[in-house]
Amino acid sequence: MTDDTTQPTAPDLPRVELPSDEMRQAAAARQLVLTKPTGALGRLEELSLWAAAVQGQCPPRPFARPRVVIFVGDHGVARTASTSAYPPEVTAQMVLNFLAGGAAVNVLARLHGATVRVVDVSVDCDPSYVADIAPEVVAHRIRRGSGSIDREDAMTLSEAQASFDLGRRLADDEIDSGADLLIPGDMGIGNTTPAAAIIGLLANLDASKVTGLGTGIDDATWMRKCAAVRDAMRRGRPFMADPMTLLATIASPDLAAMTGFVLQASIRRTPVILDGTISSACALVADRLDFRAKTWWLAGHRSTEPAHTAALSRMELIPIIDYGLRLGEGTGALIALPVVQAAIATLAEMSTFGEAGVSDRDA
Repeated sequence: MTDDTTQPTAPDLPRVELPSDEMRQAAAARQLVLTKPTGALGRLEELSLWAAAVQGQCPPRPFARPRVVIFVGDHGVARTASTSAYPPEVTAQMVLNFLAGGAAVNVLARLHGATVRVVDVSVDCDPSYVADIAPEVVAHRIRRGSGSIDREDAMTLSEAQASFDLGRRLADDEIDSGADLLIPGDMGIGNTTPAAAIIGLLANLDASKVTGLGTGIDDATWMRKCAAVRDAMRRGRPFMADPMTLLATIASPDLAAMTGFVLQASIRRTPVILDGTISSACALVADRLDFRAKTWWLAGHRSTEPAHTAALSRMELIPIIDYGLRLGEGTGALIALPVVQAAIATLAEMSTFGEAGVSDRDA
C-alpha cells in the first residue's frame, strides 16, 4: 500500500456473541426422543441443532424471510491479465438480468421463498446503465472497477474501509427490515482471482493449489490466472495480519463489502448461508477479525474451485451439498436452503415416542 497509510486499519467492531448453547442442547435432547433411531437423519440432525442455537429457541422455526444480497463489481485483473473466459462487460449485463428476474439466482429464490437485492459496489461502467430503471442499485457505489491486483492495489485504504462499512450497513438494513437469514451472492467477471489470492494467503497454499477454472477457462488462460494469483499473493503477503489493508491491496470493493456484510450478520446474531468461493474468501477475512463469527454461518455447498475447499477446511465448515456448482450469485446457498428447512421441520414437527405411543429402544 502506498496511499492512505495514515488511516486506521483495525476497525472498531462489537464482539460477536456465540449462538445459544442452551438451545443447542435442548435440540439435541429432543432429537433423542423423536420417533426414529438415534442419528438416523444424519446431517439433518446436526443442522437442526445449529438452527436452534442461532434462533435461540427449540424447536426452531422455518426461516420465513431469507434474503440474498448480490455484491457486484468488476476486477481490473480480468482485463489486464485476461484471466476470464468472459469479457468484463458481462458484469453490467448480468445486473440487468438480475433485475429482470432471469438469472439462476432469481429462479431459485422464487422457488424457495427468498428475495434478491442487487448492489453495484464497483461495476466498471457509467452508472447510467441502470440508473433510469433501478437507481437504488448504484446508490452505494464505491468506485468504478478495481486495480489489477497482480501489479497495483485494488483500491485505497479509505475505499476499503468505506466498502467494508457499506457491507455492514447493508446487513443492518436487511436485518432491520425483517430478514431472518442472509445469503451473500456475487457477480463480477474475474472475481475468483482476488478470492483465490486471499484464500491462498490465509490458508497458506501455493497459487497453483488455489487457482481454478473460474468461468471455464482454457489451459493458457489458467496459466495467466495462476501467475496473476501468485503475483497478488506476493503483494499481499506483508499484510496478512492486517485484514483491512489486505483487502485494499488484493481484494476489491465488492469483496470488502461482502466481508463487512457477513461479519455484521454475526454481530447482529443473524444466521448466514455462505455460497461459493467468493463468499468463503470474504468469510475467511471476517474470521480473522472475529473467530466467533463463523458459528453463525453454514457452508451451503462445495464448488469446483480448489480455493473454496481450502477456505472451508480452514474455517472447519462442512458443505451441505456438493453438486459441482461454480456459478456464484448465491445459487449454491439457495439450493442448500431447503435442506436446512427440512432439518428444522423434522425437529419441530416429528412426534416423540411418548406422543406417538411408540416404544423406544429402552422400552
